[in-house]
Amino acid sequence: MSLNDTASANRIHIAFFGRRNAGKSSVVNAVTNQELSVVSEYKGTTTDPVKKAMEILPLGPVVIIDTPGFDDTGELGMLRIEKTLEVLRKTDIAVLVVDRTKGFSNIEKELVGLFKDRSLPYIIAYNKSDLLSNKPEKKEYKKENEIYISAKLKEGIDELKNLIAKFADTKSLDKKILADLVDRKDTVVLVIPIDNSAPKGRLILPQQQVLREILDINARAFCCQDSDLVQTLGCLKTKPKMVITDSQVFGKVSKLVPEDIPLTSFSILFARYKGNLETLVKGAVAIDSLSQRDKILISEGCTHHRHCNDIGSVKMPKWIESYTGKKFEYEFSSGNDFPKDLKKYKLIIHCGGCMLNEKEMQYRIKQAVAQGVPIVNYGIAIAHMHSILYRCVKPFDNIIKILDKQLVQDNNT
Repeated sequence: MSLNDTASANRIHIAFFGRRNAGKSSVVNAVTNQELSVVSEYKGTTTDPVKKAMEILPLGPVVIIDTPGFDDTGELGMLRIEKTLEVLRKTDIAVLVVDRTKGFSNIEKELVGLFKDRSLPYIIAYNKSDLLSNKPEKKEYKKENEIYISAKLKEGIDELKNLIAKFADTKSLDKKILADLVDRKDTVVLVIPIDNSAPKGRLILPQQQVLREILDINARAFCCQDSDLVQTLGCLKTKPKMVITDSQVFGKVSKLVPEDIPLTSFSILFARYKGNLETLVKGAVAIDSLSQRDKILISEGCTHHRHCNDIGSVKMPKWIESYTGKKFEYEFSSGNDFPKDLKKYKLIIHCGGCMLNEKEMQYRIKQAVAQGVPIVNYGIAIAHMHSILYRCVKPFDNIIKILDKQLVQDNNT
């Protein structure tokens, strides 16, 4: 897999912010060396965030995002500003583009405040420096995250890229999904059901990534459908190190996999991969405390056509009501439409978040926690409702230690 094949969710997200006509789009075009954004002398040319997945040296795989001006006006302007704030949720490093001929205003100060509130690394790029009569020398810059550039003349663009690389947190690029659980030459069985929800001609992203990582560490992967799992296990000369299944067939698979073989799911692995497993496991317990007619939000990170047996809108409500014996009210969200006000919900059940980067997933979970609403993902919820959650998080010792005592007792009885 080349760097350009890296999924967007696993790329560093670099977003460019600023006022209208500060030259954000020109800077983006200079940095990417492409006509990514439309450039015009008229204010408000960029009306929606523009994204481009690409490779930039010395960083590697990134997503570049150009945003509308943060000083936009009117009803439409406020909607554009909302779109810009949505971009902030998934930004790994921000570039504040300032028209140096106009200087800092309250708009730039507000943006810097937003960056600091999110502990977001940022760079201030003073654009249009070619119009200055006395451009400061590098040694005269007041802060190490400042730089003077000219998008028009492409001056300082390489230096800006290097500065982005310096301030970007690249630790997420080195994170592994299961490399600490599987050793070289181990065997892992992946259970991948092919049903109406499976995309034609390909595997979904979590399955692709887990399979690739198994191969990267020189372990062996056996893939099968749930209907062939018994035969697959019977063909193996040695016991597999682990079985990883699609959560939708958790109940069936857990009965077929011997207790002495570790079992987990793609979504549980991804909850850990993005740093949310502890919170989401705790959220599963809230399912047992739901009352009749409570409101539940079922949220997905991507947008797709919902079919007749969709996991979020069809299967999940059926599983919850079968497990609890109660009826609930449901609301659904997808893509970027994650509600700001979550207080009306008694529980949030989120997809595995494979199409969301870590920043966005962390934002959603923090919003839920801050508003006192339990949150769990599909796989963890399904495991809990099948009374196998304790078993499915057993490979992760630290999670077992923090599990609620009652949850452990319930899953052992």
